[in-house]
Amino acid sequence: MLRHRSRLLACIALCFACLPALPAAQNASPNDAGAKPTDIPKRWKPWIGEYGWPPENGDPSPAYILSESGGSIVILKRESNSSKTTYESLERFSVGSSPADHGSLQVRDDGKRAFVLGDVSWGKITPDLNGRTQVLIHPVRPVAELRAEALKASPPEENGSFRKPELVELTTLDAAIHLEIRYATTNDFLGTPVYTQARAFLQRPAAEALVRALHKLQPLGYGLLIHDAYRPWYVTKIFWDATPPEGKIFVADPKEGSRHNRGCAVDLTLYDIATGKPIEMPGTYDEMSPRSFPDYPGGTSLQRWHRDLLRRAMESEGFTVYEHEWWHFDYKDWHEYPILNIKFEDLHSGQGLASTP
Repeated sequence: MLRHRSRLLACIALCFACLPALPAAQNASPNDAGAKPTDIPKRWKPWIGEYGWPPENGDPSPAYILSESGGSIVILKRESNSSKTTYESLERFSVGSSPADHGSLQVRDDGKRAFVLGDVSWGKITPDLNGRTQVLIHPVRPVAELRAEALKASPPEENGSFRKPELVELTTLDAAIHLEIRYATTNDFLGTPVYTQARAFLQRPAAEALVRALHKLQPLGYGLLIHDAYRPWYVTKIFWDATPPEGKIFVADPKEGSRHNRGCAVDLTLYDIATGKPIEMPGTYDEMSPRSFPDYPGGTSLQRWHRDLLRRAMESEGFTVYEHEWWHFDYKDWHEYPILNIKFEDLHSGQGLASTP
């Protein structure tokens, strides 16, 4: 999900650094990521995450982030979920220690892990590192009602000339491109399917650039796992109308259209070629929280290294990461294509679907 109006995201003040700064140049190689960090001990993995009040209980701030950097467990404090938020370092101790050695880390009677500060126990509010369940929102209105309205609506009119669409089905290009199209399942942020088919398409130049990025990652042992690519406009309208105001930075305004609608945006992550398993990242896909920001300082050194490796590979081939979502990348030529509103099942060569790679 992405909102594409130009916004200046204030830089998150990092209390620690795990990798060299990402190069500004678009031709940075994935090999510039530096040495791959060692993963943290298993005893610490269930503790990595955020602690605070659950969002449904009101304002979730402040949040306490248990993270790892450079062989140390670091506890950070964030005062809000704003894009202008800063992080304060509260505690730091060796990753070689045990959670049981630290009084501020406790397992409550309900079995939930908690960070204790004074007389207040802050429960863990984020999924464990290996969690595969989607973080849900509460839609403003029933999705079925919103879908009926969206299918009757029309995309915004656009002036000017555009390239003729040539959408390519990504799985036809390389066997190392895998799909996990959440929007075709109940495991999406709305808890109900919005696609009728689990497929992924991009305009040909963007698709070919994606394959080049993949070929840079394969020697390092990684493939690409696609969550979403071309998205019909009516789905963008469903997302916008369903999302509460506080989550609007994560969805596109249908009045302007999305770069997904133009076939020039892709949501993706890495998977391990040897095991086929998705790679752990600092936050989960489609999560409407600061953990989704590309420069979020939480998680582990290895998670952030993988997140930044993906970014380097994509940016080296003409994509740009979206400022609020580590998984979303826009292709440089997005403005040269029109907004499309064709369902997957209605795509054919006469409407812009390339029938061959």
